[in-house]
Amino acid sequence: MRRTNTFAVRPLSEQDERLLRDLLDASASLWNELNYERRQQLFDGESVWDTADYRKKYVGVLGSATAQQLIRKNSEAWRSFFATREDGEDTAPPGYWGNEEDGRELRTYIRNDQYTLETGERSRLEIPVGQDLKDEYGLGYHDRLRLEVAGDPKWEGDQGRLELYYDEVDDTFRAIQPVTVPDSRRDSPVAEESAALDMGANNLVACTTTTGQQYLYEGHDLFARFHDTTEEIARLQSKLREGRYSSRRIRRLYRKRTRRRDHAQDALVCDLIERLYDEGVATVYVGDLTNVLSKHWSARVNEKTHQFWAYRSFIDRLATTAEEYGITVEVESEAYTTAECPVCSERDDTERDGDVFRCSCGYEGHADLDASRTFLERQAGTNLEVGSMARPVCLKWDDHNWSEIPHSPERASPNEERTNRSTGDGKLASVGTA
Repeated sequence: MRRTNTFAVRPLSEQDERLLRDLLDASASLWNELNYERRQQLFDGESVWDTADYRKKYVGVLGSATAQQLIRKNSEAWRSFFATREDGEDTAPPGYWGNEEDGRELRTYIRNDQYTLETGERSRLEIPVGQDLKDEYGLGYHDRLRLEVAGDPKWEGDQGRLELYYDEVDDTFRAIQPVTVPDSRRDSPVAEESAALDMGANNLVACTTTTGQQYLYEGHDLFARFHDTTEEIARLQSKLREGRYSSRRIRRLYRKRTRRRDHAQDALVCDLIERLYDEGVATVYVGDLTNVLSKHWSARVNEKTHQFWAYRSFIDRLATTAEEYGITVEVESEAYTTAECPVCSERDDTERDGDVFRCSCGYEGHADLDASRTFLERQAGTNLEVGSMARPVCLKWDDHNWSEIPHSPERASPNEERTNRSTGDGKLASVGTA
């Protein structure tokens, strides 16, 4: 089994931080140079594998093994690109890690036998550095860069290639360590439960499991910040000289907006999958929203569904993380789940007012949680009695973590201002077929 540990990494001094940034910046430079050559060869109809020896060029800064790992990682990206193209999909070749003017993506990869990670009372990470950097920063010939590590490993096993990067949104260095855990080592009961997700832009995920647990990840504040940044980008674009379409500040805002969204969604996926793993969930059902995403109710709805929500990217994140935990993700139709009453199955005489769902039979509940419950019952062939569900766990993003909040989403006021796709202004409550 392949699993992943994630840690925050902290340089021990300002000099160590400068050294680390130089190391990651040089890694981005190597990637960009190699990628540029390969893209030019692709466009010229030549082989992308006949390139200059970038290992020799960067060995003084990165060290031989790290330079080789970056070259290997770039080759993997290009092999994936060609494999996707052979399957008939129209995809772009591997991209760049930013540039000097707008800022590079600071990232590198360390071979599994080249780093030392120790956890405990004095957790630390030691990584290799090229001789040129050692000379510049006063390190000895056999010295390595030592970094402080925060966080305990969830998994123990044979360590894989370490990814080390700078998280611009959190202003934090992070390390991702894949490990191989023996299949015989299971620290949870045999997985046989199921879960279903209702996804949207106001509430990013509403989840129901066959164990009777429900989770709700709120997205209102996240989208509000995303929308504010979008409006600022539009304001700056309106002030550009004729013939210009962007600026350094605009490009930085685009990048910040995307990274902030991705950071929150990555953290959501990790938090949700860990909770489902602990409950013994083996299968997660996700709605197929292909037809829904092709509909455009308004510019604001389009911003939510295609820019902020990024459904397909989210599903890719979910499937990749679930695979690490041995959980299967299945995409199925969720038609009418947002309109169907979980008590009497009525579809026509129901209404949604923000997060509140009402039926003519007298039932009232949380719209997104009810939709995920109905979706789960269809896919798992299980009837979950209304009223038997545990109190939903409601989570809110605080820019760093998804934290549980004390109130129940069942008490959401119908008069509270919520976006609702059924209203005349084209707002979107939950992206699901109704």
